[in-house]
Amino acid sequence: MKKTIKQVLAGLLLVPVLALGVSAVVPSGSAAADPASQITSGINSTNDNTGTTTSLSSVFKTVVNVLLFVIGAVSVVMLIVGGIRYTLSAGNSSAVTAAKNTIMYAIIGLVVAFLAYAIVNWVLGALQGNAATS
Repeated sequence: MKKTIKQVLAGLLLVPVLALGVSAVVPSGSAAADPASQITSGINSTNDNTGTTTSLSSVFKTVVNVLLFVIGAVSVVMLIVGGIRYTLSAGNSSAVTAAKNTIMYAIIGLVVAFLAYAIVNWVLGALQGNAATS
């Protein structure tokens, strides 16, 4: 019974990972539609060396947001796992305590992910505001 539950939970955890992997590999429709126009627009664009800070901060912001999304998704999955463990504990006090701890840590993980997202966006906005004024 425990082995079956572990296999089901492993399968449930594997589905979001596979979905994220497929969405990262499959190109969007507009990018794959006309690569020649992308090359032409890249050749015709001008570069005045003022975009380096913005592009670096946008890359940093994108990487941090993706990592925070992954942390949030794992926290939601662990919240579900904790609920399943709590339901299947059958009154065993140690199993109930372990399930409650899983739920509590999953909620803490969600709160940390939201706060980190807000802080990163606030700091990058403040840095971009300082770079624009100087």
